[in-house]
Amino acid sequence: MTPWFFVAGVVLSTVCADLLQSHGMRRGGANWKVPLSFVFLATSFFSFTQLLTVADLSFAVPASAASIVLETILAKLILKEQVDLRRWIGAGLVAAGVFFLSH
Repeated sequence: MTPWFFVAGVVLSTVCADLLQSHGMRRGGANWKVPLSFVFLATSFFSFTQLLTVADLSFAVPASAASIVLETILAKLILKEQVDLRRWIGAGLVAAGVFFLSH
């Protein structure tokens, strides 16, 4: 399989885990979202180990940083967080780095 398939698995499962943890902990932590986030964390770990079987670490770690971009966008849209200009610029730089990594 292509490395980007596993990168997508790492990124999507990491984003889901982080969003569920954040939302669940804001509700006191005693709800179904926090344990479900552990399932996504395990999926992220499994995807990352599979990514390392088909790609070098020097590719895998920077490529998986794409989760930062998606998390920033979803933190604004779903969690209704205030995201200042500095964070948007940081997310944009990460996106540019992943773009250059892919070419």
